[in-house]
Amino acid sequence: MEKKLQLTSYITPSIASMFFCVILLTLFFRSNSGLLGDGDTGYHIRAGEYIIRTLSVPRQDIFSFHTPPLPWTAHEWLSEVIMAAVHGLGGLTGIVAFFAFLLACTTALLFKILRSNGADPLLATAFTALACTASQVHWLARPHLFSFLLMIVTHHLLESWHRGTANRLYLLPAIMLLWVNLHGGFLGGFLLMGAYLAGNLFSLLTRPLPERAGYRKKLGQLSLATGACLIACLCNPNGYHILLFPFRLVSDHYLMDHVSEFLSPNFHDFLIFKYLLLLLIALAAVSRKAVDAAELVLILVFTNMALYSGRYIPLFALIMAPILTRQADQAKEAVGGQAADFFRKRAENLHRIDARATGYLWPAAALLLVAVAIGSGRSHHGFDAKVKAVDAVEFLMRERIAGNMFNDDEFGDYLIYRGFPRYRVFFDGRSDMYGTGKLKEYYKIIKFEPGWEQTFDKYQITWVFYGTNSNLSRFLFNDKNWVLIYSDRVASIFVRNLPQYQYLIDKYRTGRLAYYEAEDGDKIRP
Repeated sequence: MEKKLQLTSYITPSIASMFFCVILLTLFFRSNSGLLGDGDTGYHIRAGEYIIRTLSVPRQDIFSFHTPPLPWTAHEWLSEVIMAAVHGLGGLTGIVAFFAFLLACTTALLFKILRSNGADPLLATAFTALACTASQVHWLARPHLFSFLLMIVTHHLLESWHRGTANRLYLLPAIMLLWVNLHGGFLGGFLLMGAYLAGNLFSLLTRPLPERAGYRKKLGQLSLATGACLIACLCNPNGYHILLFPFRLVSDHYLMDHVSEFLSPNFHDFLIFKYLLLLLIALAAVSRKAVDAAELVLILVFTNMALYSGRYIPLFALIMAPILTRQADQAKEAVGGQAADFFRKRAENLHRIDARATGYLWPAAALLLVAVAIGSGRSHHGFDAKVKAVDAVEFLMRERIAGNMFNDDEFGDYLIYRGFPRYRVFFDGRSDMYGTGKLKEYYKIIKFEPGWEQTFDKYQITWVFYGTNSNLSRFLFNDKNWVLIYSDRVASIFVRNLPQYQYLIDKYRTGRLAYYEAEDGDKIRP
């Protein structure tokens, strides 16, 4: 009987295991997981390959044709090395599998943290699912996914120390040493430490005198840990400059106002974030227990960040999940009645079942299934040719067009992945590197602002690689100085009507190119 119960405990999947398996298998086996929805993945891989090949982190731009080379703070170098290594082993399919695994670990760990904080399994499941769904707005195979995992680990360590359940602050410097080399989101770790410092300082100033000694001690502990983290962050290829980089980025207002992922969320869209925020307000009003000072600072800081920029919504969701769970638990007790009793009994039953599930059979099986799919070649992932300029870049690789191009920034990301070092781009996803000056010139061209043609002359642009259904492509198609040599539903390629391109013009002016029919019925024909 005992052996049968033991076997059952290994076979029965825990809730955390189910979260892990569902996230991993869904993201990997779905035909379009969305993880390759951003071309930035491509340049991160090539940057990592460059670092591995040269055993050096680039200090200057290597992907564009701008001279002299632009200064480049490659603050995600370790993530890029990892991505390059994974890509070398499994290609883009390996990249999807790796980041699906990372997100699965993040989600399962969040659930375990909520349970360790005392949440019942129903509430922990609900708020893990909500946080997971809200954070999907930025589920892309890019270095920031490392920050998701490290953010919840850091928050858990600080929260455990703050609640007095465990003091593991000594782990924070090691985490920050890793984090600062993985992604610029390491600043989020300092925001967390700052929130707990501010909360304990407030308690020190407002609590009765007998209680202040404890808060003074806690302030000393966390101040020491924060100082050690600052020292640890200096261990990176850019030294102390990396500490200034995030501030330079967010203080560039033109960049913040014109790069799509930095813009505020559109509340006319369906956003789980909106409902999480409303739920937070409702629970705070109903709950018998007020949030403490540190929680209040966390709420204010991360709500402000999420309202300021959509890219911070996942951080808001991950940090608010423990707070929401505690407040919901208190609100449940406040409501009472038959409904509360019903949910309490269901939670107790689920807790007993989940407590018996001690094995890792299902996560291991899921990982094995993914490994077999990759090894056998049965699963394949790549950039979607329906939205990325995949076919156009294959055309470029065949024709080897010379000269300086002007390109769509997303196309530049993919071209770096597929065409570097044969092609050098005008602009790509590294907006922080190009800065306000280059970004203004980019927008001057695509918005036809006064002087846009002089910008073409300034950079000696002789061919253009841009979206087919765009105003720029429509203009160039009707300009006798430019000739369309390639067009599909995603991208079009134009060359100046110059002798050096006559061979291309003669080759592709014969009408063999398919026309693109836009959504509004207009047609671009060669």
